Amino acid sequence: MENLHQDTADLLNQLIEINNDRIEGYEKAISLLPEEGNYGLQDVFEKYRDQSIQFKNELKPLVIREGDMPTEETRTSGKLFRTWMEIKSAVAPYTVKAILESCERGEDEFKKVYKEGITKYGHASPTIVSIIQSQASLQLEAHDHIKELRDNIDM
Repeated sequence: MENLHQDTADLLNQLIEINNDRIEGYEKAISLLPEEGNYGLQDVFEKYRDQSIQFKNELKPLVIREGDMPTEETRTSGKLFRTWMEIKSAVAPYTVKAILESCERGEDEFKKVYKEGITKYGHASPTIVSIIQSQASLQLEAHDHIKELRDNIDM
């Protein structure tokens, strides 16, 4: 029984980490947007950043309920990706399309982590599975929105 609680807490902390990555990724994207001609993307990016803040706030009490402490960390791969974005933007200015492509890659990684979590830990309590599935569904809508914006951008 203890292993089940620890496994569930580990899963929830992985989901918190990917949400931390998503928050930092959108913060980075906002900082790279041009002041003019950004197609209102700052509002979109803030919406999805805030969505991950909400997701974290839903997950943190569940980690505590499983007997662990919520993480404040990000994933190493997310840190590397944001560093790569910084280097790339220093060499050549980011276009709006390139920023959207980066956001879509982040959304793809988010989707992958949630899908793996649902598949691997589908035996968690129905409440936890329901929350994870709901978050995954909302994120899929965000992913599709970012992809649509990327596909329809002129630059």
